[in-house]
Amino acid sequence: MTSPASETGTTESTDDSRRISMLLGLLFGLAGMGSSSAAVTLPLLGPDLGVDAGLAAWTISLYVLMLAVTTALYGRISDLVGVRAPLLAGLVLMSIGALVAALAPTFEVLLGARLVQGAGAAAVPTLGVAVLSARYNGEVRGLAFGRLAGTAAAVSCLGPLIGGLVEASFGWRAVMALPIVGALVVPFLWRALSTDGSGARLDVVGAVLVALTAAGMVLLVQSPSAGLLVAAIGAALLVLGVPAVRATVRRRPDGFLPVEVIRNATVVRSAIGAAAVPASWFAMLIALPAVLLSEGWEAWQVGLAMVPSAVVALLVPQVTGPLLIRIGPGRALAVAGLVASGALLVATAGAHWVSAPVLVVGIILVTFAFGLGQPALSAVVGDAVPHEVRGVALGVSTLLFLIGGSIGSAVVAGISGPLGMPTALLVLAALPLLGLVVLAPTLRTAPA
Repeated sequence: MTSPASETGTTESTDDSRRISMLLGLLFGLAGMGSSSAAVTLPLLGPDLGVDAGLAAWTISLYVLMLAVTTALYGRISDLVGVRAPLLAGLVLMSIGALVAALAPTFEVLLGARLVQGAGAAAVPTLGVAVLSARYNGEVRGLAFGRLAGTAAAVSCLGPLIGGLVEASFGWRAVMALPIVGALVVPFLWRALSTDGSGARLDVVGAVLVALTAAGMVLLVQSPSAGLLVAAIGAALLVLGVPAVRATVRRRPDGFLPVEVIRNATVVRSAIGAAAVPASWFAMLIALPAVLLSEGWEAWQVGLAMVPSAVVALLVPQVTGPLLIRIGPGRALAVAGLVASGALLVATAGAHWVSAPVLVVGIILVTFAFGLGQPALSAVVGDAVPHEVRGVALGVSTLLFLIGGSIGSAVVAGISGPLGMPTALLVLAALPLLGLVVLAPTLRTAPA
């Protein structure tokens, strides 16, 4: 039996694939900019609200936390009711959170707003990929995935420049409001947002348990820079959550985490292996500004240094689409991991010598790796599961993908302080190689 979504994917005209994928990439990039642009505001945000730099950094950490832990929830909801409703709900939450953050009278209100903003922004990565996966097939879908990832990476890379310019002109509060721009994109996507779903009810208990377990994982990897209390909370959530999730899956095999998804070796191995790519990318988005700002650079100058990587991100889709077809998405993931590891080695040298040109080369390489790895993961997962559970499968893989980003930022923040930035980047360079070990069984069975 052919689903409505799959029929759309085979009959939809391909002339709109560029427009739809780039609009979705813009939304994805604005979600990423919620982290990259806000980072340049920390030096002014802290004193204005009466907190030190360590506490101010939680405006980034909590945003990334919610971005990671709620992605799978949106994916599963889209399986049940279609993409349109959860995407709109997410964009409303993101806009409300951004507006409240811009007007926050106290630091506590700001943190709450950033939690809401992150929970809303989480709708974009999973649902954007789900739209393309259902709407297009074959080479057109590969090109669309590449354009989405390239546009998202370009907008995120421009975050420090845009944030620095907006902060210099209007203050840090205006930077917090930038993601509201995402609401303006919705009318141009309206017809592409499916309302087809299975009509089943959401497994609320399963959703809550998965979210809490994922939160524990993210808090644990961020604990090196956050302290023992955060580590204890993360460990407790993880230790209690894992058996609870397993029990829920046994009780309800077709619930929030369908058995056919979590027992799919291709999905799980690909997601874990691919997680090293965003770990490298998020680490570089933090490391390059940190090194250059410590040398006296202004925020807007740091942003200018990242413009070449934004240009590369826009050009990457011209390579990724044909490459996915030629060598297959599984092998493309392996290539992305190798490039990410090389990028971190280059960045290690740049941080050691405090060389801006070498650091720029490093972030260009890791941007290419991200622009290849993200669509490759989406293609692998989209092909590995039935349409009925594609949303939750993409949500689970995106969850692990974003947890990889949390690991990258946590390692940079936790190790660079006592051991230096070069050591932190060198440690991270090993992660993509470990990812290749996890991927190896799927590569041996994947067709070229």
